[in-house]
Amino acid sequence: MLNLSIVLEDSARNTPDGTAIVFGDMRLPYSMIDTVANQVANLLVARGIGRGDKVALACPNLPYFPFVYFGILKAGATVVPLNVLLQSREIAYHLDDSDAKALFCFEGTPELPLGERGRAGFEAAPGCEHFFVLPATPLATESEYGESIWAALGGMASQFETVQTAPDDTAVILYTSGTTGQPKGAELSHQNMLTNALISDRMFPSTDGGDTYLAVLPLFHSFGQTVVMNTGFLRGASVVLMPRFDPAQALSLMLSENVTFFAGVPTMYWAMLTTIHAEGVEVPRSLRVAVAGGASSPVEVLKDFETTFGIGILEGYGLSETSPVASFNQPGRPAKPGTVGTPIWGVEMKLIDGDWKTVEGEGPGEIAIRGHNIMKGYYGRPEATDEVMRDGWFRTGDIGTRDGDGYYSIVDRAKDMIIRGGFNVYPRELEEVLMTHEAVSLAAVVGVAHESHGEEIKAYVIRTPGSAITEEELIAWARNNMAAYKYPRMVEFRDSLPMTATGKILKRELR
Repeated sequence: MLNLSIVLEDSARNTPDGTAIVFGDMRLPYSMIDTVANQVANLLVARGIGRGDKVALACPNLPYFPFVYFGILKAGATVVPLNVLLQSREIAYHLDDSDAKALFCFEGTPELPLGERGRAGFEAAPGCEHFFVLPATPLATESEYGESIWAALGGMASQFETVQTAPDDTAVILYTSGTTGQPKGAELSHQNMLTNALISDRMFPSTDGGDTYLAVLPLFHSFGQTVVMNTGFLRGASVVLMPRFDPAQALSLMLSENVTFFAGVPTMYWAMLTTIHAEGVEVPRSLRVAVAGGASSPVEVLKDFETTFGIGILEGYGLSETSPVASFNQPGRPAKPGTVGTPIWGVEMKLIDGDWKTVEGEGPGEIAIRGHNIMKGYYGRPEATDEVMRDGWFRTGDIGTRDGDGYYSIVDRAKDMIIRGGFNVYPRELEEVLMTHEAVSLAAVVGVAHESHGEEIKAYVIRTPGSAITEEELIAWARNNMAAYKYPRMVEFRDSLPMTATGKILKRELR
């Protein structure tokens, strides 16, 4: 029997007084997180929710998240974490699609009216029976949107006998961003999630005297959930919660809390470095491990970080469907900047073509993955599952290469590839080259429709502060530094680029 909630329960037994969560001035010990999670589990059981039922959670990085997440798991139910930026119509879709019986929803703020959207989404999903509000005011027992969790937990026992789930019972349903069609829910088992946390814990060296994790990646997303919250709790670390990424604030928390472990996406590293160079902010020296994933880091950012912080960024790779970690630049082997390392313990990777045939040598090819981290399938979608799974292998939709030592590099998303005049152009390669220019701070390259070439290449660029380069000058420079069929024919300067809640650049909004 196996239940993912053991990552919390075990630390609550071993270090009940150890700080589990830091949020503003709050310091919450492991024993308290476990107690509130027990009350949540008792509440669910009292409302007729148990093993195999689905419960949705819409909440930013606040202490509520682990309270509710682990309470749902203890009850034997499945957590369905929702992106906090969803609109009401999308919330209703996720509740319907996942067959959620209940929704725990943060009340929201004027900038993020989540309570209002959540309530409307709940009203539009007839199958969802219970709505619990996570109030913005700590311990408030009333809310205009419905029953407050604190009122509902009144009188609930603080002890709970965790439901014994089977290793392949579904622990979490993670919705993929749905760049094509409607979002699909990847079903991840207790074994998928727990094994991924155990291996992440083993892979990242721990700090003498204990670790402090900065949780700025959204916990509703697989990367923040497994690598920060679950791995942090597993090793009894303190997890510092940050609801919205702000580079100056992240650096200040690293300094004040002596953060030893940071996981982020490349745009976060880029933003922190930009802040340090522009504003002369003090560089935190407590950091021992810096991990990047979610997208490939520009090599210029990797170099700058190592020079500035004195440690390298370790890059890994994975997807919601792989729980998420699949490969990593692992301790004990040389890290190769610009690669996503080698497959983690118990996982195999290979390159395939469009017909699932293995591509030998360096590739490029589509990355396929097999191992203990692969999802059970997309919830309620056997056809979609069959498209991406075969003989235990999962095809990722990412194009990669593999060097002689078995290190993988991500070339690009298959669907981001630009076909210009019959030539395949990978945007990431052009972004890397553009970022070597001193006037270019960040670049995103996309294909735009063109009558004779099929697609033309366009670059969106954020300039470095104070630089006055023109579009013509940058295009001329690119022409001298890239093959004739590759260089961008159009450049548009922007002050910012559209990003997802997890900090990935939204190319579909630029096309």
